[in-house]
Amino acid sequence: MNFTTYQQVFESILQDANPAAPYNNPDYLNYTKLNWSRQQRWLKTGVLNEEIISAVKNITEPQQWIVITEPWCGDASHIVPFLYKIAELNPLIQLDIQLRDTPPFLIEQYLTNGGKSIPKLVIRDNENNDLAVWGPRPAGCQALYDQLKAANANFEQMKIELQQWYNEDKGRSLQQELLSVINSTCSTSVA
Repeated sequence: MNFTTYQQVFESILQDANPAAPYNNPDYLNYTKLNWSRQQRWLKTGVLNEEIISAVKNITEPQQWIVITEPWCGDASHIVPFLYKIAELNPLIQLDIQLRDTPPFLIEQYLTNGGKSIPKLVIRDNENNDLAVWGPRPAGCQALYDQLKAANANFEQMKIELQQWYNEDKGRSLQQELLSVINSTCSTSVA
């Protein structure tokens, strides 16, 4: 689905008086409400740096950017808006959002340490060859997550600290990592 359809799916979950699983669980529904607010905030306030803008505008061959995600995913609420904004910079990039927990279960091909961690970005060329895979979160955020997990932090503490990390980072780490991915594996021309 494209980003507009993803937004519609997201909104329909929030407006449904009896949402389907897992959103019938109040915790999941609350995560989704928070994630909607976060996503909308980044769509309005997220700033792309000049390096990523230049690199993406210089892509000269068609690419498909597949984002595997779910509305309940906290990390995705901070990452997907930036991926959308970046993909919009070049008409050669087609953004396709796939839900992790819905057929065709594309996540099965892109596990992280055996788990279905999201979001995942898969960049493919015009012949459906994978050029790059990124995700589920920037390295600095992943290090914080691993540290909290090793310290047996409770879920509430993990949510708060990861949220603070994203708010302070403002998408900069994601853009630096994507810049490296784009420059090393994607077809670009010299500006």
